[in-house]
Amino acid sequence: MFIQVGLAILAIVLIVFCVLQWLGSTTNHGEFVEVPDFSKMSVMDMRKAVEDASLRYEVLDSANFNPDYPRFSIIDQDPIAGSKVKEDRKIYFTVNPSGYKKVTLPNVVQVTQRNAASMLRAVGLDVQRVTYIDQIGKDMVYYIKYKGKQVSPGEKLPKTSKVELVCGNGRVGERVQANEDSE
Repeated sequence: MFIQVGLAILAIVLIVFCVLQWLGSTTNHGEFVEVPDFSKMSVMDMRKAVEDASLRYEVLDSANFNPDYPRFSIIDQDPIAGSKVKEDRKIYFTVNPSGYKKVTLPNVVQVTQRNAASMLRAVGLDVQRVTYIDQIGKDMVYYIKYKGKQVSPGEKLPKTSKVELVCGNGRVGERVQANEDSE
């Protein structure tokens, strides 16, 4: 009986040893690939570098444009550069889009300059300049300009665009003044 128990233990030890050896060889135990730094690399260059490193990749969309990185370049990767991973591991990339996403120009006509600037900032637009025209509504927005051209509420502009507010200066225009003089 002791011989049979001894043979069973020996068989179990041999089986476990063989399985561990087989697993070690098939999973490349102890063999790692260092993840390269892909930041600011173009997508085309990234593809070649991933293949050279015996890795796989998946590109994730990016909703936010980062002006510090070139267009269509890598802005983030997971796992990070320098990490040790197994061969054929999938690396996830976030790519910088071609530009800022477009936002809808809110209706700020007939709104005070202060409120209009606040509404524009809320959607991601900046007021670059305020100019005044002869209109009775002091500091009231009469129209908006983008790159020197008048734009209408509802139009799409790239986020962070700089716009010009054209407001009234509170002075009565020539035509209105002439009517007052005749009375």
